[in-house]
Order: sequence, then structure tokens, then C-alpha cells
Amino acid sequence: MPAGLPASGVDSPSAWAVLLRHPLYLLALLCLAQIFCWTLVPALVDPAPPGDVVEGFMWGREWVLLTYKHPQLPGWLLEISHLLTGSFRWPQYLLAQLTISSTFILVYLLARDMLGQNRALAAVLLMPSVYFFGWPTPQFNHDYAQMPFWAAICWLLWRAGRGSGPGWWLALGLVSGVGLYAKFSTGLLLVFGALWLLSDARARSRLATPWPWLGLVVFLAVAAPLAIALYRLDFLPLTYFADRDAWVTEHRARLYYIGVQLAGLSGFLLVLAISGLLRRSPAPERPVERGTLVYLLWMGIGPAVLVMAASLITGTGEAWGAPMYNLVGVVVLAVVGHRLGASEMRKLAICAFICIVTMSGAYAAIRWTDCNLRGRMDAVCWPAQPISDEAEAVWHAAAPGRLDIVGGDTNLAMLAGLDAYDKPSIFTDLNMRFAPWITRQRLLDHGMLMVWSGRGVPPRLRAWLGNVPVKTVLFNWSREAPPVPISFAAIPPGVRNLPAAIDSGTRDPGS
Repeated sequence: MPAGLPASGVDSPSAWAVLLRHPLYLLALLCLAQIFCWTLVPALVDPAPPGDVVEGFMWGREWVLLTYKHPQLPGWLLEISHLLTGSFRWPQYLLAQLTISSTFILVYLLARDMLGQNRALAAVLLMPSVYFFGWPTPQFNHDYAQMPFWAAICWLLWRAGRGSGPGWWLALGLVSGVGLYAKFSTGLLLVFGALWLLSDARARSRLATPWPWLGLVVFLAVAAPLAIALYRLDFLPLTYFADRDAWVTEHRARLYYIGVQLAGLSGFLLVLAISGLLRRSPAPERPVERGTLVYLLWMGIGPAVLVMAASLITGTGEAWGAPMYNLVGVVVLAVVGHRLGASEMRKLAICAFICIVTMSGAYAAIRWTDCNLRGRMDAVCWPAQPISDEAEAVWHAAAPGRLDIVGGDTNLAMLAGLDAYDKPSIFTDLNMRFAPWITRQRLLDHGMLMVWSGRGVPPRLRAWLGNVPVKTVLFNWSREAPPVPISFAAIPPGVRNLPAAIDSGTRDPGS
């Protein structure tokens, strides 16, 4: 019988007893359920990938370190997934769930070191009830790409600080450096980790050895190319962050971000109540060590609390806190884990699988209904493949050579280029600062396909198009809503008036 779980309610020959004796089996089943449901469902119901995923695919094919928004590890992973599978239909959803499942495993490893394998399993079983590990995950972006890095940094720092050996410091430096390529906000966790390292006496004593400093050297070596790219790009990601911050402040209520975070944790609190872990019971004879609890509160809750406090002054995107709740279940089990018995564990397991199945089912129903019955044009409702097919047909009917560049309405242009055989580059907002892979000479040599919604030519595109013929096509996208008109215009190679319009693009920070 596993330590810490009373015998009541467990039949020795049952499959449940086997799972309790081998927590890794139940962890594997949880990961498989997460991967299967959240890969299959969006792949079946979404005609187009979510907006951030389309952007990631289009930027990933450029193989740049950095764009005006973020580092490009997510884009590289998306491009690799396409190169391996040849599809834009499902690999991005699988990739997203592999990162979520990796996070589950890394959280388990940290919690096992601190609390034992049964409480660690219980902590992970609580994670599917947190909104950020379910509904938003089909949109694989920087917020979700950094999730396993946050979990890995917390685990590696704990092991290194407790003197587990030099390899942990080197691994910490490597993972911390690579984590910045997922998103710069990984640096927030690194700051919290550095402060803990200086404040914890046992961890601080390790600074007298060479290994933490060698780990720092590894971190700096890995992060250096990113710092150089940031300098060469005139620190545009920081400008984007400021613009996005201003947009959120203007368009969102002051308590909006905090409200979203609390709503995202409501399912977590409900599952805690259902499981019985909130009931009163005698205090444990040997509570979790104070140092362990301090670490969990500081690393697992500290960044989320800080960002929520900062949101009262500055704007914060609702998904930016996604990786900050990795350890919320571990924190709870560190406090109330003495109440965990076989009955509570069974309820947690049942709730975890119910959360995965019901939430993915609800995702399918709501997405399909929004697109087909309500006529709500979400990003996933656009007929991505027909738009790409038409884009190539228009281009090859009007101009020689391959379709090399798409532009215009950036979101639609990305859809047009996504599944095109020629794999064109996106001219983001028709602005070379945002798309440095586009040059004046490249535009002159290869031309560009303009794409936008509607029939008339938008004012900002007239300087580009001149007398170029426009073709408008109606695309069916909903069972109830009328077809959507999309216009295409092929600007052939050698058009000399193109450079005069370059850099006139503008962007909406809220997009």
C-alpha cells in the first residue's frame, strides 16, 4: 500500500489499486488523455488554426531569432512540426499538448522531491481543472511554449539549491537560457529564482562552489545571440510590449486581468471542494518543511501575484499569466496534503479526466456553433485551405514565377500564404521593420500578392496597387452566415512604384 494513503476504499485486485501503487501509470494516462482529446477535437472542428498559430507558422519559416513581438522558439517548433508531417491541420495541436503534458511531468518531478509521489500525483491531477491547461491550449503561442520551461526551472533550481550535484546547475543555466527564446517573460521567473537563491541560506552556500557560476556562464552563452538580435532590432519587442500595454489599459477595465485569473482558477477551487481536501482535519504530525513551503509560495505564487498587482497600474494580456499557475496544485498539497486519502485521490482522478473530456467536448460544441449557427467569425472559422488555393491560382494566372510574398490585410494574408505550395513570406503590415526578411530588391524581383477582406480597395493599399486588377471571391464559411468576400491583387515583379509605399504600414497593438 502506498505510504500516506489509507486502505479504506481500495480493493487490492482492482486496477485502481495498481494505479495507486504505480503513480507514474496514472500520470501517463492523464497525459495521454490530455494529448488525445485536445489534439483530436480542435483538429476536427477548426477549419483554420488560431490566429497566433498562423502567425507562428508564417514567421517560423523565416528562421529568425526574434521578431518585433517575441523570440521565435514557438515559430521554429511549429515549422519543424510542419516539416515532419506536411500538415497545418493537426501537428500544432499535438505540439501544444506535448508542452502541456511535459509541464505535468516536470511539476510531478518537483512535487515528488518535496512531498512524495502520492501528493505529487494529486497536485498534477488538480492541473486540468485550471482553465489555462485546457480551453486556450489549442492556440500554441509564446505563453504556452514557456510553460514547461517555467516548471523545469523551478525543479532544477530546487535540486541545485539543495546540493544535488553540479549537473543540476549546468542544466539550470541551459534551460533558463533556452526559456528566454520561448518568451522574454521567462526572465521574471529567473528574477524570483535569483532572489530565492540569495535569501535561502542552504542554497546561498552553494555560491561558494564553482558550479552555480558555470551554470551562469552557460545561461549567458545561450542568451547572448538573443540579446544581440534584440539590439539589432532596435529593441522593438520592448516597444511592442509598451504599445500592447497601452492598448489593454485603454480597452480593458482596471480589474479585468485579475478577474480573468480568478475565473480561470474557479474550476480548481471547485475540484478541491469536491475532492474533500478542504474539509477540516487534525494538523499533521510532521508538516512540510518551512523552507519547502516558502519556495513553493515564492516561485509558484509570487510571479502571479506580482503581475496581478501590476495589472492595476499597467495593462496585462489575459493569457500572459498562463505559466504562472504550474505549481498552484503543489502549493495546495503542501498545505492540505495530510488530508489526502484513497477516496480523495480517486475523486481527484475522476475530476481530472472529466475536466479533460468535458472541456474539450464543450470546446468542440461552442466553436462549431459559433462558426456555423451564430455566424461569429472567429479566427478559427476562416476557410484556410480554400483561401490559400485561391491565392496561388490568382498569382499564377497573373504573374510568372513562384508566389514569394503575401501582404495587405496581415491576418488574411497569412492565411493565404499558410498552405500555399510556394510557401511565401508574410509582409507584416507592409512594414519592413516588422518583416525584415522583406527587402526592396526582393519586392522588385518577385512582386507580391495583396489580400484583404471586402470588395473595395482600402485607402492604405491604393498607393501599392495603382491600376493592378483586383479579383474578389466569395468564400463559404458558415451554415447560416453569408459568404465572406476576399479580394486578391497580384503585383507582378518589376513594378517600380512599390518602394515609395514601403514603411507606410501601421499595426494595431491589440491584435
